[in-house]
Amino acid sequence: MTQPPHDEPTAETPEELREQVEQTRQELGDTVEALAAKTDVKARTKEKAAEVKDQAAVKAGELKEQAVLRAEQARAAAAQAVSRVQDRLPDPVREQAAQVAGQAGQLWEEKVPEPVRARTAQGARMARDNRGLVLAAAGAAAVLWLMCRRKA
Repeated sequence: MTQPPHDEPTAETPEELREQVEQTRQELGDTVEALAAKTDVKARTKEKAAEVKDQAAVKAGELKEQAVLRAEQARAAAAQAVSRVQDRLPDPVREQAAQVAGQAGQLWEEKVPEPVRARTAQGARMARDNRGLVLAAAGAAAVLWLMCRRKA
């Protein structure tokens, strides 16, 4: 019979020997299971894919929050820019703009065919539904226009 390792005590009774054998079997079974799990590439790949998917979902949530925050900041900046531009307009220009807008609306109703008016109304509804985006774009355009005008 082989000699036991130096750090393990020898069994003095058959019962102790059976317990040692059972414990060794258990440890060997655990070791075999661990090795089998390491060699199961398909299962490890699935685990890694699930982990990466979870990480991507968390990152997407963070990016969405950042995008919403930046959109709100852009919307506020655009609103401020529009307000500043409107405040700088002289009263006669504002009155003339309102008058021209009224005349344009009247001409629109009289001259434009119904299918074109219907499509335009649909576009206006979409713009109303996405008002923040439209305001942000208009504000950015106004700021860009003012910057270009100052350089010239």
